[in-house]
Amino acid sequence: MGPGRPVRAGVAARRPGPGRTAPCPAHRAYRCTARSHASVGATGRSATMTVVEDRIAMAVEARFGKDAKVFSDVRIDFPGHENGFCPDVAVLGADAEKDARGRWRHTDVRFVFEVISEGTAANDYGPKKAAYATAGIPLYVIADPCLGRCFVYTDPKNGDHVTRTRVDFGDDIDLTGTVADLTLPTDRFPRD
Repeated sequence: MGPGRPVRAGVAARRPGPGRTAPCPAHRAYRCTARSHASVGATGRSATMTVVEDRIAMAVEARFGKDAKVFSDVRIDFPGHENGFCPDVAVLGADAEKDARGRWRHTDVRFVFEVISEGTAANDYGPKKAAYATAGIPLYVIADPCLGRCFVYTDPKNGDHVTRTRVDFGDDIDLTGTVADLTLPTDRFPRD
């Protein structure tokens, strides 16, 4: 596939994840802070991660409007023990409401994007991927600047996403036909 050509999510052969699925022993201590998607250089985040997250959030807002419920690093409790995660970018339904404890409900999450760094890879490919599938999140996209590619996970069943599509940086991610219903260019995603 040449640069800028769309890769349709969900049409790749079904195969296991990229091999980095060992659970992070400290995943229960995963810390999160609320931040606007436009806060470049936020503490604890690489410039690469922030640029990729911002491009994703801007694409989602361009598709769904400025009033879309797009969050970055906001805690959401997913099913399972100690699965309070803070997705890099989470998109909630327009009718989403906070629960009695003031937290967003996992049942309102429409899709999630995570941006990998060396320190988060095991968590994003392991416990988070399993928790999102268990919660029935129909679309989970990982952008991995270390590898220069994205992985699109769809069709959650029995605690795993059945379909995985690999998209190299430079190719567009065609998410039409999914809950995101957008095409995400990756040609300007930086690599680590």
